[in-house]
Amino acid sequence: MEGAAGAYNPRTAEEVFRDFRGRRAGMVKALTTDVEKFYQLCDPEKENLCLYGLPNETWEVTLPAEEVPPELPEPALGINFARDGMDEKDWLALVAVHSDAWLLAVAFYFGARFGFDKDARRRLFQMINNLPTIYEVVTGSTKKQAKEKTPNSSNKNNKSSSKTSRHPESQTKSTKMSSAKEEEESGEEDEEEEDEDEHGNTLCGACGDNYAHDEFWICCDVCEKWFHGKCVKITPARAEHIKQYKCPACSNKRARA
Repeated sequence: MEGAAGAYNPRTAEEVFRDFRGRRAGMVKALTTDVEKFYQLCDPEKENLCLYGLPNETWEVTLPAEEVPPELPEPALGINFARDGMDEKDWLALVAVHSDAWLLAVAFYFGARFGFDKDARRRLFQMINNLPTIYEVVTGSTKKQAKEKTPNSSNKNNKSSSKTSRHPESQTKSTKMSSAKEEEESGEEDEEEEDEDEHGNTLCGACGDNYAHDEFWICCDVCEKWFHGKCVKITPARAEHIKQYKCPACSNKRARA
């Protein structure tokens, strides 16, 4: 399929990774922020459908390629048939697992096609492995692992007490209810360092990327996942007037219920 194949053929490990990251971002959007549209497109009454991620960070649900063999490995076929026979969360998790497998197949197809040597293959895998899988983003398992690694629960309380954040230092100051004098003492630096470590493990529930100090984030009050403001189209000014924020996925679930 022309759209799924993309507009170019990456020839280095770095180019293949950029292709991987773009396709992954599109599929993450389909299964998170665009989940309502994705759900509707996966009509079980239609023919075998596939979820494709495109290099430009978009996605599409369509029929598989007609050419045999296809230009690229094909994603899981018939994802729409299981939609109404499973719990929605389980169905999305299943699609996420198959999406991860397809992304790896495409990436290493390029590696084989252009003769990557051992070092190039290792470098490609390391770059891919530094990103959470689509399954981890969709199910929130990466967030759970980060919590398990952090024995100090005070950081979690700091995050939940404030639903918006621009950088760790400002969030620490806005969420701690202790006196200003105590925060200015030597213990403040240690607390801020711990908070930065916790934020370093935080992933956007939409795109799956890590926390960045200079970006605006907002937390869903229902699922408690954090999102880039730009990913859910929320600005800092708009967030000030939101009493309880619900991410697109949680809003769509309630609407269907």
